[in-house]
Amino acid sequence: MLFSSVEFLIFFPIVTVLFFVLPHKVRWAHLLLASCVFYASFVPIYLLILAFTIVVDYVAGIMIASSVGRRRKLYLLASIVANVGVLCVFKYWNFANQNLTTALGAMGIRNSVPMLSIALPLGLSFHTFQAMSYTIEVYRENQPAERHFGIYALYVMFYPQLVAGPIERPQNMLPQFRIHQTFDPARVAEGLKRMAWGFFKKMVVADNLAMVVTPAYAHPGSYSGAKLAVATVCFAFRIYCDFSGYSDIALGSAQVMGFKLMQNFDAPYESTSLTEFWRRWHISLSTWFRDYLYIPLGGNRKGRVRGVLNKMIVFVVSGLWHGANWTYVIWGALHGTYLIVEQAMTSGTPPARPRGLARRTVGLVSTFALVCLAWVFFRADNAFDALRIIGRILTLAPASAGEAARALDGRVAFLALGLIVMALEGYDRRRGLFSRIATLPSLMRYALYVMLIYGTILFRGVGAQFIYFQF
Repeated sequence: MLFSSVEFLIFFPIVTVLFFVLPHKVRWAHLLLASCVFYASFVPIYLLILAFTIVVDYVAGIMIASSVGRRRKLYLLASIVANVGVLCVFKYWNFANQNLTTALGAMGIRNSVPMLSIALPLGLSFHTFQAMSYTIEVYRENQPAERHFGIYALYVMFYPQLVAGPIERPQNMLPQFRIHQTFDPARVAEGLKRMAWGFFKKMVVADNLAMVVTPAYAHPGSYSGAKLAVATVCFAFRIYCDFSGYSDIALGSAQVMGFKLMQNFDAPYESTSLTEFWRRWHISLSTWFRDYLYIPLGGNRKGRVRGVLNKMIVFVVSGLWHGANWTYVIWGALHGTYLIVEQAMTSGTPPARPRGLARRTVGLVSTFALVCLAWVFFRADNAFDALRIIGRILTLAPASAGEAARALDGRVAFLALGLIVMALEGYDRRRGLFSRIATLPSLMRYALYVMLIYGTILFRGVGAQFIYFQF
């Protein structure tokens, strides 16, 4: 079920109330069952995929912890192969097969390997990476093997972050499932407020901006270059409010029950460099790739050339993680190129935050422009459309001859609301805005909360699935 659905508004309070009513010793079972119901509401049969990887990694963790020498590495490798294998079959089989067909066709050879008629399980990349982090940390002896099968299954299945993260580490989540959480009105209130803010970002800002972006990217020739530029900026704000809105709902719903998930966003569009952007955007994924791919490859410890290659590998794989399409690979390669060039221009060291208003403004605008350029590939249906859109934007082309020029949807006005959201979150980051609101007189404070909830109901856009559910 979607967080923004009526079903979730029924599911969440029932699950939460039962969590505090039930004895501590059975709460893990309650949350595990609730998580299974949550995931089964999409495609029930795909619970079997989760069950398979859970069993494999649970056994692998115990075998790794109880083995020595080469056997530990073999068990880890078996776990990784099983997880990546599931990911490859469901997410990359048809992509690889289609490219193989094209390559063989160019040589006059017919490809007889069949395509698979299967749908991608929701959140497959997220819970696969979370499961992999467990066996890797056990292998590194940073995490003891979890002997309680139900607790381990809950670590993978925990419903707030099951389908779109944040991608948690076992050191953070597994101990929390054993803590006896008590009902704390202040903590519950903070969690609910965070959820309300997430709902507002998703349902009001992201869903309304989607109505601007979708037709423009579906028919780029019908829009001028200027309008496509506006639509691209709208997408930049849409994907942020959609994904960070999900993260706020996830963190808030977990916080209500006493669980603390990792922060996934930190005002990324305030970044003045690409390096800073990737420290603030999708933090759980970028740190996952840093710890489990970039550093094991050697990072920047084996010379400049190897460091550049490692960085490009990480970003290309990151692009492929997002989807089985060349547009995502190009998106990842673009960001890898950005960082390589940026660090080359700063003598290989991460660029410092520029001083002075003018320099910070130039850094912020240029970083945002480069991020938006890459977003074109991320959003476009194919690379040809992406190049066409970029060409029309750069040349400020009018609508193509013979095609009816279209106006942008009136919901483009919600772009201003997106800017306000960014400004408020940026100010909160620097000055603790939301903490200050909590100190306001009760009448003023509750008036703001009512306005937020009423505004979400009144101005909500057409309900759409969270963008990152498809990954």
